[in-house]
Amino acid sequence: MVVDEGKDPEAEEAQQSRLILNNFLSPNQCNELEFIHKSCSTVGYRPNVFSTTLSHLIATNSPHFLTPFIPIRERLKEKVEEFFGCEYELVVEFTGLISWSRGASIGWHSDDNRPYLKQRHFSAVCYLNNYGDDFSGGLFHFQNGEPQTIVPLRGDVVIYTADNRNIHSVDEIIDGERLTLALWFSRESSHDEDAKLISLLSERTLHNNKCLPLPASSDMYWFSLDQSSEDHLGFDICWARLHVIGFDILYAEDKSCCSDISELLMEPVQLARGNELFDKEFINILHALQVVQYYCWKASEVEATKIEVETSKVLLLSELQQHKISSLKSLFLKDNHLAEMVFRRATPTCSESMQQSFDWTKFAATIAMWEGYARDCYEGILRSLPYWKVQESIFKVSFDKM
Repeated sequence: MVVDEGKDPEAEEAQQSRLILNNFLSPNQCNELEFIHKSCSTVGYRPNVFSTTLSHLIATNSPHFLTPFIPIRERLKEKVEEFFGCEYELVVEFTGLISWSRGASIGWHSDDNRPYLKQRHFSAVCYLNNYGDDFSGGLFHFQNGEPQTIVPLRGDVVIYTADNRNIHSVDEIIDGERLTLALWFSRESSHDEDAKLISLLSERTLHNNKCLPLPASSDMYWFSLDQSSEDHLGFDICWARLHVIGFDILYAEDKSCCSDISELLMEPVQLARGNELFDKEFINILHALQVVQYYCWKASEVEATKIEVETSKVLLLSELQQHKISSLKSLFLKDNHLAEMVFRRATPTCSESMQQSFDWTKFAATIAMWEGYARDCYEGILRSLPYWKVQESIFKVSFDKM
């Protein structure tokens, strides 16, 4: 092999071991994954990081949210296999939505830099929101080769080998929330994520068709600056995500004196906004959060929907109810300033600006839309599962051809 003496051979090798795909995901795909993450995420594996794994979606009775991931995983695996010349050799080792908030960063590393990560051979990072618009900081840097710096833009994907040819880092997040879909691929079939997910799906009873989530342990939703300490000064991320876009929760029964957050997460709730109470009961806080985040995603499509909201459905909060909300807020948001700092963008996003003109009528219409969306996704999982079991692989099943 002839080497150009004017170029660094290591840099050339690094450049050949990565691929950049622009606009790989559509805006709607990015928005849908953002909706899922902000509806279901838990405290992540690193400080100031939040994650949504596919196994967690199954465990919290939201397996239907796997549906949007399926075509994306297939297309990415095909791209990786094609670019690196390993067709039909790879399995998906891990799929997850990961968001980095203010203060999160990671220094130089390769993605296989631990003994328990050596099965990871290829990486794919899909950017779901925009540097500058949605967050500040968070640039991605390769140590060698070109491009050296990746500016995260919604829909773009960076694919690279997980070894030391692609040592990389991510700058500290200064403001906002940087959201990605991360996948790792392996040549080792024993690390196939699909087999584990199919097993989990098979163990669960997928027949109630209600698509109502069940929260996990409260520890998985509790955020504090020092997760390793016993200092519980922080906040519940489900409540905080509702709070930053203007919502409070009120329990249908008087729970203002209860101090067990794990118990409260499972209790029916109502949503309040300002001095108004929406007189509908949600099964739990996760159910309410999913509907609210769906509204953030779909509100612009509800403009023409004509659904009358009975005047009795929107009530004024009494002083007693306002007091109960304040008591609950002191339990769920022990550090309100921290919640604002983590989840609220200094420069309001489009969704936050939209919330300023909130309309309960549109919100009521969105509930019906959310139920239809979840039901369609759920039915797709039910119909696909028998084929996945036979093939021991999760793939997009085309029922119209059967």
